[in-house]
Amino acid sequence: MTITRYDASGNTFVIFHTNKKSDYSSLAIELCKKEQVDGMIVVLPHLIYDFEWLFYNNDGSTASMCGNGARAVAHYAYTNKLAKNYMKFLTKAGIINCEVNKNIVQTTMTKPKELKTQFKQFGLTWWLVDTGVPHLVTIVEDLSKFDLNICSSMRFECNANVNFAKIKNNTLQVRTYERGVEAETQACGTGMVASFLRAYFLNLIPNNIKVYPISGEELTISYNKGIILFKGK
Repeated sequence: MTITRYDASGNTFVIFHTNKKSDYSSLAIELCKKEQVDGMIVVLPHLIYDFEWLFYNNDGSTASMCGNGARAVAHYAYTNKLAKNYMKFLTKAGIINCEVNKNIVQTTMTKPKELKTQFKQFGLTWWLVDTGVPHLVTIVEDLSKFDLNICSSMRFECNANVNFAKIKNNTLQVRTYERGVEAETQACGTGMVASFLRAYFLNLIPNNIKVYPISGEELTISYNKGIILFKGK
């Protein structure tokens, strides 16, 4: 079994493909600890789509969707000739479409579902949305307000990832605490999409902007007629 390590905007993964569908949670814990990455992706053959994935956080828990993971696995599948540059693959969140152009990958994200309208806690206004996995979003003027104790409390109360977002010159800066990792990660695709949607639905940003996670890498998110496109290296 050959393992490949990927870094997608600071979100790190180990990826491999196999014909055997099994529970790889113990292996995920072992490999993620060894490689010091956020998650593990297993690529499996599929009769209808280009492939199916199993996604694991570094604590061995599973996740339905991961935006940066989707871009990483698409590049992996194309590089290993498991799929052409335009592909469809199956996740627990549904079918994901990706297009690979050299090192740039564009992913069509799943349709968002509002789980809870805005509410206040810890002096902040929150919004809970599912963008493949559940995310809490709060928009702040100062990202130094990002607090791991608040994040941990909100994560367990709502069983969701937690995002602090700041709008600056029609761009978005996002910090994310991810469940399963139980810490801040350098980037989170579904978290950036959730933050984008919150700001867009509040008419604070246009429908096509640059988004920057704490890793500092530049990504693009656009929204048109219900379709969300997430693009980056």
